[in-house]
Amino acid sequence: MSKDLKAVVGNVLRAKREKLGISQEDLAERAGVDRSYVSILERGLKSPTLETLERICVALGTLPERVLEEARKVKR
Repeated sequence: MSKDLKAVVGNVLRAKREKLGISQEDLAERAGVDRSYVSILERGLKSPTLETLERICVALGTLPERVLEEARKVKR
């Protein structure tokens, strides 16, 4: 995943989390990851594995393909 796409995916994840009104800590707990990892993803510093992206998306009530589709639209 390119640096730009990582940043855009991170922004999409952050926007979805904030829309739900949950903290990074809450999302991390629901997805079974560390809060610092959620922060790293939201800042676009790393790409999640497909499995982790799926767990985060389930916790956010969305699908990985929707997150990627939104990210691609923003990137254009």
